[in-house]
Amino acid sequence: MNLLLYKVGFLSGTVAFLATSAFVVVQLLQFYGIISFPLDQILIYSTSLIITIPFLLEILVLHHTVPDEKKLWSHAAVLFTTIYVLFVSSNYVTQLFVVIPATLHGHGKEVSLLTQNPHSMFWFFDAAGYIFMGGAAFLVYLVLKDEGVERKPRILFLAHSLTTPLIACVYFSANFISNTLLLVIPWALTAPLCMLSLAIMFRKKYINEIPGHHLVYKHLK
Repeated sequence: MNLLLYKVGFLSGTVAFLATSAFVVVQLLQFYGIISFPLDQILIYSTSLIITIPFLLEILVLHHTVPDEKKLWSHAAVLFTTIYVLFVSSNYVTQLFVVIPATLHGHGKEVSLLTQNPHSMFWFFDAAGYIFMGGAAFLVYLVLKDEGVERKPRILFLAHSLTTPLIACVYFSANFISNTLLLVIPWALTAPLCMLSLAIMFRKKYINEIPGHHLVYKHLK
């Protein structure tokens, strides 16, 4: 059973890493004016949406592979991640399939309340989602051990959780300007790296459970 779990964890974590990396690249292209509406928003919201379920699956696999004494915190991490997914996915689906099409067809004013602008309803949906992601990251830090293959992801998930106040500063800034987004540069580094590190951890644990693994995969130990 653990082999299947580790395989799912590795694959979902890899997809989450790739989607997050793509999201960061698209944000940079938008920030420097290389892409603009509607392409920028389509790419930003679609890559962000792709992150959600793979990341949730990655955390769910972690919950099912930790010792019983850690399951309280891993279960809490699953719950926090689920809340993150609910908040942000409701936002991204609305932007992709309601706001952007309506705007392109000249009906932007009719859906203005649904648009993600600073201090709008869906702006704070996004904020809540990423704050819960930060909370989930801290819970993962509590679950992982400070040794062996768990040490690197443990450090990276702690680092990612520590970027949460920066996220809050960006979203709750009274005078938001585009340069405020520079505050989330640490998030742009820690988010994909913690997802990748956890995926690699699952890969190593998968290999370690294969009979005779030390003969074929000695270089990974």
